[in-house]
Amino acid sequence: MNGRPVDPDVDLHVPRQRSELREAPWGVLAAIAAGGALGALARYGLGSAFPHRPGEFPWSVFWVNVSGCLLIGVLMVLITETWRAHRLVRPFLGVGVLGGFTTFSTYVVDVQQMVDHGAPLVGLAYLGGTLAAALAAVYAGVRTTRLLARPRREAAARIRCAERSEAGGE
Repeated sequence: MNGRPVDPDVDLHVPRQRSELREAPWGVLAAIAAGGALGALARYGLGSAFPHRPGEFPWSVFWVNVSGCLLIGVLMVLITETWRAHRLVRPFLGVGVLGGFTTFSTYVVDVQQMVDHGAPLVGLAYLGGTLAAALAAVYAGVRTTRLLARPRREAAARIRCAERSEAGGE
């Protein structure tokens, strides 16, 4: 090693600054890493099962990104509006699994390859189509989950109201 600290903002010779490393969110980082590995493996498996040639529309990447966006919409409603989720659910599933599963960097590389292989219109359709479909998928996931979760939230609200009135009547 060159004798310089890994993080230039942390001087490991200063005890107070060393404590920054102990306080790092190691559990959250581990959850993200584990989820990311699972999501990336799932994406890799789908990409291997449904390959495409340069210049062709990459349907597997398209559907990975669209389905991942749909699931992100569902997940965010469930863990922010419906359930009391463990603090590691969002980092594991949202950032890790779904972040590793979706691949907008590959999407951009695919567009460039389509242009390079003489299919600029296919690339343009893929560029705009993926963006529109991904945004629509998030919206659909949020709206559908809220619609399906509404009866549960209303029932929970009625139970809380009844508990409050019982507690107030005693």
